[in-house]
Amino acid sequence: MAMWRWLSFSVLSVLAVLAYSDPALSFETVRFQASEKYNGRTVTLRGELFRPSGTGPFPAVILMHGCGGWQSSVHKALRTHARYLAQNGFVALNLDSFGPRRNSGGWVCRTSDRLSDARAYRQVDALDAVDFLRARDDVDPDNMFLMGQSNGGSVAVIMAHKNVRVLHGERAVRDGVPTFRAMAAYYPWCGTLTAAISKLELISPLYVFGGDRDDWTPPAGCASDTVRGAEYRYKIYPGAAHSFDLNIGLQRYLGHLVGYNRTATRDSRVRMVEFFRSHFTEELQLRAPLTVLQAQTILKAQGLDPGPLDGAWGRKTLAALNALREQHNLEPVDALDATSEELLKSLQ
Repeated sequence: MAMWRWLSFSVLSVLAVLAYSDPALSFETVRFQASEKYNGRTVTLRGELFRPSGTGPFPAVILMHGCGGWQSSVHKALRTHARYLAQNGFVALNLDSFGPRRNSGGWVCRTSDRLSDARAYRQVDALDAVDFLRARDDVDPDNMFLMGQSNGGSVAVIMAHKNVRVLHGERAVRDGVPTFRAMAAYYPWCGTLTAAISKLELISPLYVFGGDRDDWTPPAGCASDTVRGAEYRYKIYPGAAHSFDLNIGLQRYLGHLVGYNRTATRDSRVRMVEFFRSHFTEELQLRAPLTVLQAQTILKAQGLDPGPLDGAWGRKTLAALNALREQHNLEPVDALDATSEELLKSLQ
């Protein structure tokens, strides 16, 4: 009987791994109207909505692309970020600002005026996206976050600055509380704020990620320990170029070095999630689930193999979780459920 039970459990575990389907891998295409016209034309913004399993309400992250728009490699990278965030308990909205305005394909990248114009209307896009998300029952309206690449990262830097209340009034700051609880800016242009970043004063916490080989938006201007106001962090990765989270080989684009750096991509994602979680409201802090990285770390401490400690939910992590459940006479699962989370927390 014991052998039959073990065989049955093992078969079920294999089937669970084979049938593994992460809800964060799928998304819903959404559309909503921009609050401001563009060149006299009404704009309907579009996005891809990724969400965790469960009912929520969940914290939410708006993801904003760079000046190339949803070019293939950019689009894929943002989807990977969004899935990672959903796996770690966030609703993630991958927002397309340029397609609906017919500005895709790198058109914006080619002049400073177009880049500046985009930084302006995309601030409003971010706030429109907040309004869209806050109308959903599965989103926690008090826990909104922003992540952007390059031009989108520059938007995040601007939205973190104290002047945002002058630019956007109560849409950006109400009763002293900023709309965005924290921002993550991937290789932004820090000159969007001031030539002397030592004068920078933040109203929202900001984490900047850059690479020391970035010759498009060099990160040196972002590296400062004298920023005032809300929390400010920066991380500069040795050997990383611009667009280090795009899965493409090192190459020149419009004369600038761009390309993938695995270490920077994986580490920045882990840091981003930890940073956002550290700025949850107190109420959310009390009910926030484990991150995938926390689950992986606990599983590894129990002598199991969850795969790389990268914060990404995958087959090895699931297999390790089910091995732990077997040790505690629990049936296998195909996702991190409430029972599994209670078990993991008891082992911390």
